[in-house]
Amino acid sequence: MFTPVRRRVRRATLALAAVAALVLGATAAAGAPAGPGPAPAPAPAPAPAKQGPTSVAYIEVNNNSMLNVGKYTLADGGGNVFDVAVIFAANINYDTGTKSAYLHFNENVQRVLDNVATQVRPLQQKGIKVLLSVLGNHQGAGFANFPSQQAASAFAKQLSDAVARYGLDGVDFDDEYAEYGNNGTGQPNDGSFVHLVTALRANMPDKIISLYDIGPAASRLSYGGVDVSSAFDYSWNPYYGTWRVPGARLPRTQLSPAAVEIGRTSQGTAAGLARRTVDEGYGVFLTYNLDGGDRSADISAFTRELYGSEAHYTP
Repeated sequence: MFTPVRRRVRRATLALAAVAALVLGATAAAGAPAGPGPAPAPAPAPAPAKQGPTSVAYIEVNNNSMLNVGKYTLADGGGNVFDVAVIFAANINYDTGTKSAYLHFNENVQRVLDNVATQVRPLQQKGIKVLLSVLGNHQGAGFANFPSQQAASAFAKQLSDAVARYGLDGVDFDDEYAEYGNNGTGQPNDGSFVHLVTALRANMPDKIISLYDIGPAASRLSYGGVDVSSAFDYSWNPYYGTWRVPGARLPRTQLSPAAVEIGRTSQGTAAGLARRTVDEGYGVFLTYNLDGGDRSADISAFTRELYGSEAHYTP
């Protein structure tokens, strides 16, 4: 048995001073950013064909560059090792004046978004999808406690507006660190996340929505006869170094029961999780905390099993 390990260094949630807050949509705290957003991403050049599961990399942008994701290719065939890169992490914050949730970017996330031409577009041009992860921030606001369908829809619009403004490929939900009840906020309710995901999918029918399978939101995917499982493109296990099938009712091809923290999960464990992913017909493989060093040995441990190839690192 693997021992569940959660070692995500979530300094994105702790930078409450000297940060840049972005509020999209109508709130009393701030309005939509002035001026046009960055130009949309150009059509990517076709990446070399790769057979096997979709490989995902979360990047802690407080510490590491998004560009690290594009530095790994398969020695056999030259395809990208990683298919999806996740900007970790924006936050759902709470405005005590308007009593409403709003989308917040710390200074490091904001820097990535302000520089999408150099931090995001190079990945997209390689065919790598780039998502924005959204995480609680200890203020009581979370995906599971919107007080009304209208409040959930308003936050969904902030998310879809951010995706459109910065030319991203979708949104990832991570329901941790909300600290439900802080600032007089409500406890989780059954309809909140369903309303949020339904509205977001309506706003972005062709974008990716993924679910980090943790927290009150992840256990509240059905309400009023509506199950939003099918609105997700992917869902994955949140415990690194372990095997755990996510709860969303999705085909195996859209699930990652395996989760690996690069540099902390042993190469033997990573290889075993990758082998099981292939043997049991799952279509996604999740990794976390790719840094700027040459991690080709750690990455090759799972690419050999997933794709039959070593990983090649280009500085």
